[in-house]
Amino acid sequence: MVEIERKFLVTAEGWQPGGEGQKLVQGYLSIDPERTVRVRIVGEKSFLTVKGKTTGITRTELEYEIPLKEGVILLEMCLNFPVEKSRFKETIGGLLWEIDVFEGANKGLILAEVELLSERQKIDIPAWVEKEVSGDIRFYNSYLSSNPFSTWKNKS
Repeated sequence: MVEIERKFLVTAEGWQPGGEGQKLVQGYLSIDPERTVRVRIVGEKSFLTVKGKTTGITRTELEYEIPLKEGVILLEMCLNFPVEKSRFKETIGGLLWEIDVFEGANKGLILAEVELLSERQKIDIPAWVEKEVSGDIRFYNSYLSSNPFSTWKNKS
């Protein structure tokens, strides 16, 4: 599978959740730039995801549901610390936007992602978007797991 995704920094003042978010906890077994291996727990489900190297805003992504018990074990084996967030979903311009409100060491960070069919696909940018950060590795969850937002947010 191929993932084509744009990522945006969200202004906390401009965006308000439209309902209950879904709690996610994820960690990384590998954060190699050529491939990342992530385990994610969402409610009573667990997923193992392998992502290839990003070229532009495109990369290979393979995701598998795994037993929750195994996900918990794998999460304990992860590098650094888990990334915790609540995910909210909104449909804008016919596209599904996922807005992540980070918690823990990444508290204060709000990111929105939208998956596309092509890199050139036109999208409507919501008013609550501050700026695009698609190519900025600091905003990759794998980076945030070892370099939390709280340690660099005032330095950028």
